[in-house]
Amino acid sequence: MNAKTLRYFLFSGHSFLAVILLFIMASCSDKGQEQEDVALLFQGREYPFATRYNDTYYYTMQSPEDNIILYETKDLALLPTCTPKIIWSPDSLNLHHFWSPEIYRINNAWYIYFEADDGNTDNHQLYVIENTSENPMSGQWVLKGPLHTNDEWNFGLHPSVLDVNGELYLLWSGWPKRRVEHETQCIYIAHLENPWTVDSERVMLSQPEYEWERQWIDPDGGRSAYPIYVNENPQAYLSPNKRHVCLCYSASGIWTQFHILGMLRAPANANLLDPSVWTKSPEPIEVDSQHNGASNICIVPALEGDSAYLLYEALWAENEQETKHRSVFLKTICWDSDGNLLFNPAPR
Repeated sequence: MNAKTLRYFLFSGHSFLAVILLFIMASCSDKGQEQEDVALLFQGREYPFATRYNDTYYYTMQSPEDNIILYETKDLALLPTCTPKIIWSPDSLNLHHFWSPEIYRINNAWYIYFEADDGNTDNHQLYVIENTSENPMSGQWVLKGPLHTNDEWNFGLHPSVLDVNGELYLLWSGWPKRRVEHETQCIYIAHLENPWTVDSERVMLSQPEYEWERQWIDPDGGRSAYPIYVNENPQAYLSPNKRHVCLCYSASGIWTQFHILGMLRAPANANLLDPSVWTKSPEPIEVDSQHNGASNICIVPALEGDSAYLLYEALWAENEQETKHRSVFLKTICWDSDGNLLFNPAPR
């Protein structure tokens, strides 16, 4: 079964058969995968994120408008058939560019982290809203305020949260200092006193150093106005055996086909605010061999302990005559017995 055939079932009304096919493809082993099975969920959309609460998935992604949308579904494969709800659109706050929202269930409440600014993207900050309802599709969302990450310059992109043994950490992409002639985006971590308060100094975990992290000119000529070296969109996960933290991030310009996944790992029982405990992979991680620019991932644990669903975006076009645009895809991945992510597991 190839991706084109699977997309036919997903979008031609054969939703029940599509679900069966996805479950068949979900079996994993530690061997390489000969052929990937990937489902296209949303065309021309970016920054997918989902969390599972009990038997329900809550999904959000970047909206073309300045608001935050939320989906509710029992199966991620059926997301295209669901109707999103606008849950946050604060016109009175004069905020713009609501990008990369992520939803979490923390301490019996719901939190959505996102980035926004005053209309000037140089003034991007990290924000969080809270909902104390059992179901995030109902109840009231309240702004808990911006997350103050550092005194010198509170610029940030792509906020994400990690819970390890009850300790909360904020991860994000930021600048070492305000840009002038070039821009460098790095991965930072800080400890959270509660879901809306940073109570430690920020610590840099990764900066663009390898050639595959510093691509800013696309082969078709597309480029930024000046060099931009990118480490962004950090996503950290505790392995099922609770031994390791795996931190995935995106590298190189998102406007290029070189946008790709990088990875750091650390022991779960280590001081995660100490950069020396993190090991950075010198090579990029291939998420999807079928499409260029595959990155900006979200991993959602499945009911089985050694498998998970991978949401990600990549460059895609229906045919060679179309201009490629970023779209959201879904596939199944696994963890091996050592707590390593297998992005291309083989079907049994």
